[in-house]
Amino acid sequence: MTFLIKICGLTTPETMEAALAAGADMVGLVRFPKSPRHVSLLDAANLAAQAKGRATRVVLLVDAPDGEIMQTVNTIRPDMLQLHGGESPARVREIKALTGLPVMKAIGIADRDDLSAIGDHVGLADRILLDAKPPRVSELPGGNGLTFDWRLLAALDPALPFMLSGGLTPDNVAAAVPLIVRRERRLTGLDVSSGVESAPGVKDPERIAAFMAAARAAYRTAADEMAKAGNGTRARPA
Repeated sequence: MTFLIKICGLTTPETMEAALAAGADMVGLVRFPKSPRHVSLLDAANLAAQAKGRATRVVLLVDAPDGEIMQTVNTIRPDMLQLHGGESPARVREIKALTGLPVMKAIGIADRDDLSAIGDHVGLADRILLDAKPPRVSELPGGNGLTFDWRLLAALDPALPFMLSGGLTPDNVAAAVPLIVRRERRLTGLDVSSGVESAPGVKDPERIAAFMAAARAAYRTAADEMAKAGNGTRARPA
């Protein structure tokens, strides 16, 4: 089982370098003007160039029209698109065909009923990201620093791989990882943004490094315990 960590919402060369140096597998650039993590096309292109060949470069979009999507792809040249709005399965299919890029689809979770939307994207989205559903008063579809009840994930098909987001921090990730790895055995990664910031939109290199270390250590421990229990799961070396 591969375990990936994505640092999302990077905005400066310094914090991009901090994420890469800490061993991030994926780095995220936000193209959504309402977000404090929004970056211009030029800045995003420069940051993507900095990360080329060192991590999977993901651009986050929210219900973007075709023209904006193609401008983003042609300028930034990302490795993957993250759709973090209300994009339907049909729209996900259209965007994949339009761009030729793999797509990560974010699904907001607040209660058990929200889990039903996952099945619509299985086999369509290349990755599924389970995030905390934003409050109704929020203009941000993600990055709100909220968690959801991870125990809800026990209801999912154990064969379903996914990435987890929403309110993860260096302090709580050690609790999140073993809970989900032990129950589901198919967690494929974590996505963190606000949890490694000193202020909204301001990434903190020390928190990035602390998160990476805590997440890797927790995964190794959980996977080793599962292996000892006889299921053969082992962590990829950090």
